[in-house]
Amino acid sequence: MEGANGHTDSPGTPQGDVYDWYQRGVKLLQEGSPAAAAALLERAADAEPESRSIREALARAQFNSRRYQEAASSFQWIVEDNPTEDYAYFGLGLSLWRTGDVEAAQEPLAIAVAMRPDDRNYVSALRSVRATLKARQDM
Repeated sequence: MEGANGHTDSPGTPQGDVYDWYQRGVKLLQEGSPAAAAALLERAADAEPESRSIREALARAQFNSRRYQEAASSFQWIVEDNPTEDYAYFGLGLSLWRTGDVEAAQEPLAIAVAMRPDDRNYVSALRSVRATLKARQDM
């Protein structure tokens, strides 16, 4: 079957083009439906694997869906593609923290803080991770 984008659509392919999928995914994320957003954004990322904006939205949707390992992978891709993306370091650190890898979370959070020392969220997350690591050492 030929879809609106001129490509042959397989069953289950969302209508519209990749940009439509991205826009709907972001809207779903903003409306509090991260799992639905992630499903749509995964399609968009498969179709446009080099798009950082799609990857960031996907990473946020994965994180908000509590798919922390997948979110970490998505944020890691962004960091590797563009090492100046402070938000990607922050997301990577938070994702690793949520997987339980507190030690690995420390470095990307420290990088995010170094890049944006005025961001309270970044500073707070790094302090929390460091406090957790210190508490573990003191046991």
